[in-house]
Amino acid sequence: MKLMMFEAGGPARLGVVEGDTVIDVHASDAALPATMTALLAGGDDALAKVKDAVADAPEGARHALAGVKPALPIERPGKFVCVGLNYAAHAREGGHDIPEYPSLFPRWATSLVAANQPVVRPNVSDKFDYEVELTIVIGKGGRAIAEEDALDHVFGYTIFNDVSVRDYQRKTKQWTQGKNFDGTGPLGPLVVTPEDLPPGASGLRITSRVNGETRQDSNTADMIFPTAKIIAILSEFMTLEPGDVIATGTPSGVAHAMTPPGWMKPGDTVEAEIEGIGILSNPVVQEG
Repeated sequence: MKLMMFEAGGPARLGVVEGDTVIDVHASDAALPATMTALLAGGDDALAKVKDAVADAPEGARHALAGVKPALPIERPGKFVCVGLNYAAHAREGGHDIPEYPSLFPRWATSLVAANQPVVRPNVSDKFDYEVELTIVIGKGGRAIAEEDALDHVFGYTIFNDVSVRDYQRKTKQWTQGKNFDGTGPLGPLVVTPEDLPPGASGLRITSRVNGETRQDSNTADMIFPTAKIIAILSEFMTLEPGDVIATGTPSGVAHAMTPPGWMKPGDTVEAEIEGIGILSNPVVQEG
C-alpha cells in the first residue's frame, strides 16, 4: 500500500494512493486515523482497517493526485537517524575507508521539507550537494532487536534527499551542522508498506537527477549495512519507537566528487527516485 500526507484546501491529512488518485482516509471513515502518526500509533489493526475502508471509499473521498499538495509524511519524527558511507563506491569517492561500523548522525525536524517544496541554499555557502537515500519508517518499537527479526519492525519505506552543505559538514568530524540547515531535508512523498517491495527494500534502483541529468545511479542491494542490520545496530543502544525514521545512506555520484564539483544552485530542480517507491522532486532556491 502507498500512503501519503497531503493537503487539499485544508489541514494535512492521511491518504492512500491508487494510480493517479489519492483517497482521503478520514473522509472514507471518520473513525480512522487522520494522520500518518496516528496510523502508526494504531499499529497493525489500524492499518488493516484503513485497507478495508479505502476499498469501499465514497467518490467524495477521492482526489486527483496531481491536484493535491504533498505534506511531510511524518512532520516531527521522534528520532531521525542518518547512516553515512553505506555504499562502498560513495565511501571511496570521499576518500574514506570502507566502514566496519556505520557512521551515524541526526537530522532535526526543522531541516525537513515536503516534496515539491523549495530546498533552501544558505547564504553562508554555495557548496550545496544532494544525496538520495532509501529511508525506513519504524512501525513497531523495540530495543536489542535481533537482525533476523528486524524487518518485522518496519512500517514502510520512503525517500530522503540528505541535502548537504559540504564545507560546514567538514568543519568537524561529526557532520551534524552540514546536515541540518533549515529547509535542506526533503522527505517523501510516499510511504510504501513492505508487502509491496522486496524484503528490506533490497534490489531497488536508486537514482538522483539535477535538471534532468542523472547524477547517482545504483541499487539498494549495494548497501554495506542493509535494512535489518541497521535496525539491529541502532537498537543495540537505543529504543526504537513507532514513527522513528532512518535514512540509510547514499550511493556514489554526489556533487563534491565531480570535476568540477556539480553543486546545486538556485533555479535547479533536484529529483531523488527509488524504484517501487516513487520520485521526490524539489526546486532549489536561495535563502531570503
